[in-house]
Amino acid sequence: MPALTRFQKYAITGLGAVGGAVLFYYNVYGSTDTAKVCNSWTTNFSPSVKWDHNWDRRDPKSLIKPVQINDETAENDYNEKLETKKPKVIRHLFLIRHGQYNTGGRTDVERILTDLGRRQAEATGKRLAELGMPYSLIIRSTMARAQETSKIIEKSISDVPVEDDSLLIEGAPIPPEPSIGHWKSERYFFQDGPRIEAAFRKYFHRAEPSQEKDSYTVIVCHANVIRYFVCRALQFPPEAWMRITLNHASITWLSILPSGRVSLRCLGDTGHMLPRNITSS
Repeated sequence: MPALTRFQKYAITGLGAVGGAVLFYYNVYGSTDTAKVCNSWTTNFSPSVKWDHNWDRRDPKSLIKPVQINDETAENDYNEKLETKKPKVIRHLFLIRHGQYNTGGRTDVERILTDLGRRQAEATGKRLAELGMPYSLIIRSTMARAQETSKIIEKSISDVPVEDDSLLIEGAPIPPEPSIGHWKSERYFFQDGPRIEAAFRKYFHRAEPSQEKDSYTVIVCHANVIRYFVCRALQFPPEAWMRITLNHASITWLSILPSGRVSLRCLGDTGHMLPRNITSS
């Protein structure tokens, strides 16, 4: 093993001296040519999948035309442009699954909420109101059960702008892994997948640099859509969407930070409902 430099000795001894601090140190094994900096809490761990910081194609560095920096003036100019592209606030997305509905309906118009589904939607509306967030927008799928769920929720969080979006209707986003046990034509995935992916790209991204305050958007839609969104937002394998179960009228809360990192604050929460009112299918 090569001799340690003074900096390497200091960094290693500092690990034991400073508790709870975020420290970095060199990997001193092997030649100095291959030395690398590692996080103190992971040592030499190599992740199986690395986080894509430009997942929404809005990383500030990707929004500026690459230039060759030859002097301090050019560097300052570049940094000034970079600052104008940096988001400053958080985008909060509340994904709400519709309430229990009449699965025996032959058309979408007939697939309206059951009495229990309406009670579920009412409980979720009250819960959103109790959270006391300054909701910016409500977006709802155009399917009957989502429309009805949203309108019930809107009674509890009134005076919030509302938009309809057919991109959010239910569908089959991608063939699940493992398979679900019954056959489904590839046509459904071929047709629904691009639409649901388009909805993800439309709503999941970091804030615009011009946005001055955190935003809180409520999206009322469907289980398959939400499950796919969660996998995509967290950069999990998207084919894992079927491994997630969501209750009716549940709340899934994701936050997109200015850095582009995504935090899942809650998944399929129905703790605000009476136990006897909780259903998933």
